[in-house]
Amino acid sequence: MDSRAQYNPRTVEEVFRDFKGRRAGLIKALTTDVEEFYNQCDPEKENLCLYGFPSEQWEVNLPAEEVPPELPEPVLGINFARDGMQEKDWLSLVAVHSDAWLLAIAFYFGARFGFDKADRKRLFNMINEVPTIFEVVTGAAKKQVKEKSSVSNHSGSKSKSNSKARAPEPQGRQQKALQAKDEDDELDEQEDDEHGETLCGACGEHYGTDEFWICCDICEKWFHGKCVKITPARAEHIKQYKCPSCSNKRTRP
Repeated sequence: MDSRAQYNPRTVEEVFRDFKGRRAGLIKALTTDVEEFYNQCDPEKENLCLYGFPSEQWEVNLPAEEVPPELPEPVLGINFARDGMQEKDWLSLVAVHSDAWLLAIAFYFGARFGFDKADRKRLFNMINEVPTIFEVVTGAAKKQVKEKSSVSNHSGSKSKSNSKARAPEPQGRQQKALQAKDEDDELDEQEDDEHGETLCGACGEHYGTDEFWICCDICEKWFHGKCVKITPARAEHIKQYKCPSCSNKRTRP
């Protein structure tokens, strides 16, 4: 099976059918076929991608060799993060990137075949009517259905309460809020001064306010995210981070 096979849907309905097929394949990989998918994502292998096909099938494979590729490519290296976080967090991360890839594919076709503003809006509305892969994998889709049913039962009373305008806050309360904000700003400045003396445990460079940093929960050293190959998005799914040095240490018998 070739994930880069020729396939060119030309109408809004055909693009949405392509979207649904690929989406079904990706959901299958992350739910019913999750054990097989997990085993195929060996961290010892090269950069791997998860592909979904219009035929509702999926495949873990290397990225396309041609540059630029015929179609937008999924995120690279999903296998590298597999053993560095809990399985459910890793699957959620793959799901988020899969959602982004599906939208890229759909709007690539839309641009290539000249969809106008109305067609693009109709396509997005059709896509937006189905739960995202992330919502399916995390169970948020089922939760939303329950919440919608409960909201519809109480919509009358809620709409009345929400329509009431809020009274202006007393002047004293506004002054307290401003004082609290000033205190927060002072704390932020103190933190910046403290971090300014911090050195990256990998490269030895100083802390920069415009850079992403992460702290090892074992040795408590700070690292540039780029030095240890951790992005802000990935860090959100890591409950306990171990730096490369701590990860390589073996417990003595």
